[in-house]
Amino acid sequence: MKTINERITIDDQICSGRPTIRGMRITVQTILEFILAGTSSEEILKQYPILENADIEACKEFAMQLL
Repeated sequence: MKTINERITIDDQICSGRPTIRGMRITVQTILEFILAGTSSEEILKQYPILENADIEACKEFAMQLL
């Protein structure tokens, strides 16, 4: 498993190696798609109660690093 930052990981055995949040089966892409669709952090946290606000922020930081 490769750690991108303290919350984003890549593991070939999880979600076909796509970046996930803390090794869970929630991809960074999924969260970014919610954000781009205008979904608030609060709504994302309601839909994924296992996540923390810091996870959402880590997804945003990850996207910025790719740019």
